[in-house]
Amino acid sequence: MLKAGIVGLPNVGKSTLFNALVANAQAQAANFPFCTIEPNIGSVSVPDDRLSQLTQLSSSRNTIPTRIEFVDIAGLVKGASKGEGLGNKFLANIREVDAIVHVIRCFDDEDVIHVSGSVDPVRDAEIINLELGFSDLAQISKRRDRLKKTLRTNKDSLLEDSVLEKVSCALEEGGSARNVELNEEEKLLIKPLGLLTAKPIIYAINLSENELAQGNDFSSKVSALASKEGAASVKVSAQVESELIDLNESDRDDYLDGLGVKEGGLKSLIKATYSLLGLRTYFTTGEKETRAWTIKSGMTAPQAAGVIHTDFERGFIRAQTIDYEKLLQAGSLSEARNKGWLRSEGKDYVVKEGDIMEFLFNV
Repeated sequence: MLKAGIVGLPNVGKSTLFNALVANAQAQAANFPFCTIEPNIGSVSVPDDRLSQLTQLSSSRNTIPTRIEFVDIAGLVKGASKGEGLGNKFLANIREVDAIVHVIRCFDDEDVIHVSGSVDPVRDAEIINLELGFSDLAQISKRRDRLKKTLRTNKDSLLEDSVLEKVSCALEEGGSARNVELNEEEKLLIKPLGLLTAKPIIYAINLSENELAQGNDFSSKVSALASKEGAASVKVSAQVESELIDLNESDRDDYLDGLGVKEGGLKSLIKATYSLLGLRTYFTTGEKETRAWTIKSGMTAPQAAGVIHTDFERGFIRAQTIDYEKLLQAGSLSEARNKGWLRSEGKDYVVKEGDIMEFLFNV
């Protein structure tokens, strides 16, 4: 399951956003620092309108979307790596995530306390990024201490230590692990450490309801920061997401239209995450079920089959496939087959976004 860790300063709307994204989560949200004491974890279905259309087309008994898991940890503050606040000890809970969602407060509200006394999104972003870096430095230091025993006798240890030194130097200069140029072998060597600054980052720009569509001066600064760092940014409103929870689909659309936005924060965040991580979606469909599968961009048909089951990849023969739009045009798989629109693809075929796949394999 795709996992995203939510970080940010206290009172920026992290837990409110988490509650809204994971409607059945029970994270407490209140107007005081360190409200979140234990990490909150919840998963949500990835919204995809294509699923319902394919379910209807195939008269499927079940519809199974892909899912994404969000992990919300306690708010971090300046000095967290040295024991300030509560957040630093929970950073271990997000070392296994695929991406980090950094919630940045971009709204003024006298009734909501800011831990630093004022709203300054660039300063806030730098505080969190530095604390993530300090946490990584501590992780690297511990690992290098363990490697000292085998440096003279083990070439792999020597190589890993040199890579860690390179990353450590970058972090000490205020940089991040993700911007250090490493080859694939070097990346694999340090992957078990789960370095936080090596993970792709998405800035979730938390705006008020009235400023969600157009943004404001605060959000412009965060967008510029994200662009400079090669990160992603998405405008969201924890306030709006909270309102959407109790609305049906039609009322949600009307509400969002009234605000001048096309979609809710969940869709926007997931789209940004998929784009940043280079992920794609393909589908299997039939009377039993219609299901979405997440793969990495560039995966071949056998590799995509392996996401369903390793036996599918090992025994792969070929794949019957058709583009989603083409299948809708045909009206059914049987009609697409009659028209000769189903393609037979071999082991070298690179699966495309929205492909409908049926795998043939030896057991």
